[in-house]
Amino acid sequence: MNTSALHTRLGVIVSLGAILTLASCGGGGGSDGAGTGTLSLQITDGPVDSAEHVYIQFSGLELQAADGQRTTLYYCQDPADATKTILSETACATSPAPKRFDLLELNSGNADLLLQDFTLPAGRYNWIRLNVDTDGEDDSCIDVDMDGMVGMGDMCHELTIPSEAKTGLKLNRGFVVPAGGSADFTIDFDLRKSVHFTGNDPATGEYMLRPTLRLADNAMTGSIAGTVNDTLMTVTCDPVNDHPAVYVYSGAGVTPDDIDGIDPDPVTTASVKLDPDDNTRYVYKAAFLEAGDYTVAFTCDAADDDPIVDNTQNAPMVGFSGTATVSVTAKTETTHNF
Repeated sequence: MNTSALHTRLGVIVSLGAILTLASCGGGGGSDGAGTGTLSLQITDGPVDSAEHVYIQFSGLELQAADGQRTTLYYCQDPADATKTILSETACATSPAPKRFDLLELNSGNADLLLQDFTLPAGRYNWIRLNVDTDGEDDSCIDVDMDGMVGMGDMCHELTIPSEAKTGLKLNRGFVVPAGGSADFTIDFDLRKSVHFTGNDPATGEYMLRPTLRLADNAMTGSIAGTVNDTLMTVTCDPVNDHPAVYVYSGAGVTPDDIDGIDPDPVTTASVKLDPDDNTRYVYKAAFLEAGDYTVAFTCDAADDDPIVDNTQNAPMVGFSGTATVSVTAKTETTHNF
């Protein structure tokens, strides 16, 4: 296993596996519209390798209205039932109940709810901030697979956030909550781009969370899915050590490039794995893509893709094959096979 490039494999899913009881406890931030609407947020991401668990703990979230007013939501213990969590618009009157989730529970287009049909003043909002706990032991951390064997003495390494992001993970894309209507978005929490390992030894080094978040309007999104032929998987790739993936770029005819912070960076990536319903074929799915044209490309080298290094110019190299243009239609799964 390529542990030296572990941080490049942490494209993960934020899984809110527990059922949340969502409650509004008073007035919130204003907006430039009249009346109220509802907002639903779900959160998702791409594949992961070389880790047994990736945990992130949320204490709440904030929404900034265009008129300057802000709604702050806190995860709190339900005073009527200590086993449940509520979302409160005031600081927790009972005990805080931050939600800690194993991010590896969702992949391949699955997502889970962060906020469901929450009533807000209608109008335009400028940003969303996810408040993440990273200052306590094992609140947000990565359980690194050091030996390739689950549960064999591995440990959870604390995720740290750069000082400029200490206030939370911020999405600067604006959105509108329609009066008398609903808005429904997915936050793509792309930790393949966002987690950076520093140091020489994955067992003792530091794992830094540098947020890269994408907000997709669910009414406007579709997906790309398909199979990867055996030759690519078993001849082009090393079936033991490689971690194959499909990279998805915005626009037609894009020349594929690795993740390095310089365009073209992929919009998202999708792991290639055995079909759980048919272990004779390999499948992938890239979801929550807004309608339009995309370029897709296959790589065996996703485990070597360092998000702060140009791995098409520097070793270890990341190469691509099977490049093609695929058109995505809202509410539709488009099939593309490699």
